[in-house]
Amino acid sequence: MTAPRAESREYFVPGRVELVGKHVDYAGGRSLTIATELAIKARATPIDEPVIRLRRAAGEVEMDVALSPDAVPTKLRSSAYVTAIARRFARDFPHARKGVAVELQSNLPTSAGLSSSTALVVTLAMAFVDANDLAHDERWQTAVPTPIAFAEYLGAIETGAAYGDFPGDGGVGVRGGSQDHVAIVCGEEGSAGQFRYLPAQLERRIPWPEDYVIALGVSGVHATKTGNAQAAYNRLADAMRPRIEDRGPKTEHSSEVLERRAQFREETEVIVPGVGDAIRDRDWSELGPLVDRSQFLAETVLGNQVAETIHLARSAREHGAIAASAFGGGFGGAVWAMVGAEEAERFLAAWRAAYDRAFPNRKSRAKWSVTRAAGAARRVR
Repeated sequence: MTAPRAESREYFVPGRVELVGKHVDYAGGRSLTIATELAIKARATPIDEPVIRLRRAAGEVEMDVALSPDAVPTKLRSSAYVTAIARRFARDFPHARKGVAVELQSNLPTSAGLSSSTALVVTLAMAFVDANDLAHDERWQTAVPTPIAFAEYLGAIETGAAYGDFPGDGGVGVRGGSQDHVAIVCGEEGSAGQFRYLPAQLERRIPWPEDYVIALGVSGVHATKTGNAQAAYNRLADAMRPRIEDRGPKTEHSSEVLERRAQFREETEVIVPGVGDAIRDRDWSELGPLVDRSQFLAETVLGNQVAETIHLARSAREHGAIAASAFGGGFGGAVWAMVGAEEAERFLAAWRAAYDRAFPNRKSRAKWSVTRAAGAARRVR
């Protein structure tokens, strides 16, 4: 007699848009984010073999990563993230030995700044936790008692940082914060979330106006955090390592650090709360200039913008967007634009046409879509 087949579970895991709050989470700043309707949809089945088995729905990518503290990534781009999950769960929860086979479908653009890699991490972690029933495990309940703690733990796994009593390791090599994980795990449908970090905490939810949507223009310049781009990202992070006693950036007075301190303070204390207030109050005359200022600081202080994202942000405003900005780690990626729902189709066509004229070499890789604020990552069946 054959054993009954393990029951599969299904998950919805969104991407995220960082409206404002650029490069501040790893220094204890605050940001304003939404989860997107663009998402990973996954089916996960527990298996007796201690591996994470990853497969695309079309079958084009497949890998098995052993649940082992010594697991190492392959040359496949996504394997670093799968390996980080397998390695840390095997070490932090060594009694959880049931593996999981995960089949993925996604309309979330990769290397576009919408946190597709973090969405993958969240997907695999949720599937593994369910496969091993860790929600009812005392060690898990103590270490990861809330959704926001779960997001911070996953952030530590991705960056390689220590978490609680769990020591750190190499992670995937990016020294970021937990903003992306918090936005994906703790997002709320129909609202933007204002969060502060180190530790992560929800400050407020701001209802998103129903008559407006977020248009997304993906530049086609890959915003990967590998190689030179990873080094550039980490330099921005290292310039703002926090002092434990006051949550602020480190005290060296180089010109880079002084400029970053000023950008950090303005983004955290002026722009983020100001944008939240403007959305709440439907004060579009205040919203646009605040978001423009955030974009300007990214171009002039962070230095993480490319010609394509600079063009997209300015072009969006020229074509009638109330507000527009690049987002994510930078060095490529995407731009968001706030537009009226009834005008979205017209706006997107004009925005796209202008970009195609300016950067015809990016036409085949650029992507265009519209989203509203979606709900958090969740099991749907």
